[in-house]
Amino acid sequence: MNLDPMIHAPARLQIMSLLAAADEAEFAFVRDTLDISDSVLSKHASALEKAGYVAIRKGHVGKRPRTWLKLTPEGRTAFTDYVATLQSIVGSPLTPSPPADTAKAS
Repeated sequence: MNLDPMIHAPARLQIMSLLAAADEAEFAFVRDTLDISDSVLSKHASALEKAGYVAIRKGHVGKRPRTWLKLTPEGRTAFTDYVATLQSIVGSPLTPSPPADTAKAS
């Protein structure tokens, strides 16, 4: 039961989570939704692309360049597995210890 270190970084987890809910998302939308800088998003998106988890597509809308991000099938599977691992970790209830002051009461 290991958490994927490629996804585990908070910014990457946020990116993967956002992309899991969409077919594709424009770079600016991801940046603004997650409230991160262009450079942070670019760095993490590139790392996720290198891992095979995210596909980056560049194009134009009119004369303006645009970049779109989407999860690859491998990325979707990795994210699903990551979430399942988290659920198995937090889904196991902890056995609470009795409060210290109630153990002395008699």
